[in-house]
Amino acid sequence: MGIRLLELNGSPFEMGYAHGEAFREDIREYAEERVRLSGEEAWTGRRLSSQEVLSLGEACLHEHRTYAPDLVEELSGLAQATGLSPSELIIVGGFTDFIDTVYNAGVDAPKAASPAGADNCTAFIVPDHRAESGRGFFGQTWDMHASSTKHVVLLRGKPRNAPAFLAFTTVGCLGMIGMNEAGIAVGINNLLGADGQVGITWPFVVRKILQQTDLEAALEFLLGARLAGAHNYLLFDDRGRGYNVEAMSSRHHVTELKDAPIVHTNHCLVDATHAFERWREPASQHASEKRLIRGRELLAKDQVTVEDLQELTRDRDTICVTAEPPRHVETCGAAIMRPTTGDFWAVWGLPTENEYEHFSLRS
Repeated sequence: MGIRLLELNGSPFEMGYAHGEAFREDIREYAEERVRLSGEEAWTGRRLSSQEVLSLGEACLHEHRTYAPDLVEELSGLAQATGLSPSELIIVGGFTDFIDTVYNAGVDAPKAASPAGADNCTAFIVPDHRAESGRGFFGQTWDMHASSTKHVVLLRGKPRNAPAFLAFTTVGCLGMIGMNEAGIAVGINNLLGADGQVGITWPFVVRKILQQTDLEAALEFLLGARLAGAHNYLLFDDRGRGYNVEAMSSRHHVTELKDAPIVHTNHCLVDATHAFERWREPASQHASEKRLIRGRELLAKDQVTVEDLQELTRDRDTICVTAEPPRHVETCGAAIMRPTTGDFWAVWGLPTENEYEHFSLRS
């Protein structure tokens, strides 16, 4: 099965409305699931009513309006087309940040033991001098509960007042992994933060980055955001510059791309950010550490090609994850980008079972 492609253009509201109209029932189904999960101890460490969950979503919406009012307009278009509230859409798009908010929010429900981490994303940046033809890559798998796979979609956006972009995402989410025509690529790994707060969820940060034409400006919009939860962000541009940012709600750590490829999975690698991490179940921590080691092994070479990276995402023993009880997490898809050329390769579902498709921002 190929990845679904949705073309969006016009004003922010028009883009959001077209997105919502195209996938109305899928988005409503996804939102119902994610609002419910946000009130369950297994995900957030608390048991909350749907009204308490939505009240926290509404509080976060105010922060989003301050940070990116045009993107909230896009969210408003989605809301009108789907009949959902903007707060429900904040949750459906930014779920893995929002559960950090719920975990640490000032609500009456007591905290339970930290929930298990349901994520296995493996991300990487290959610097120019280590890549075939001297043009580097950014790429990653995107792993989540297997029920999310059917919601994966690729957006081709042509906003009126911002660079065109391609974004690997899920229905109802403004963007998870992407690249713009200015040559800036961005992706993420989920982290488990103990310091979540009412703040901005990661898809808004990703799309804010994709609105920029300069990597330093993109980095500043990340570092200046009041983040709702914890994610690791990877940025890479068409001049070969790159950053890895472990971004907790109350602390971040920036690593600049140098000679070696950067590989990141789902745990913090520096003490400053690890201090704000929640406990991960041992199996999840072990899987994250194992994927980090394997990713570094596979990229310990020169003249890396896109085919090498596609095979990395297909590594059956470690990186490409198939759903198993009790967590039922799988690789829902993957993306590889080359900012110097505008080439974008995406695969829906398990890379071991499906073929990558090629897209371009330069055509």
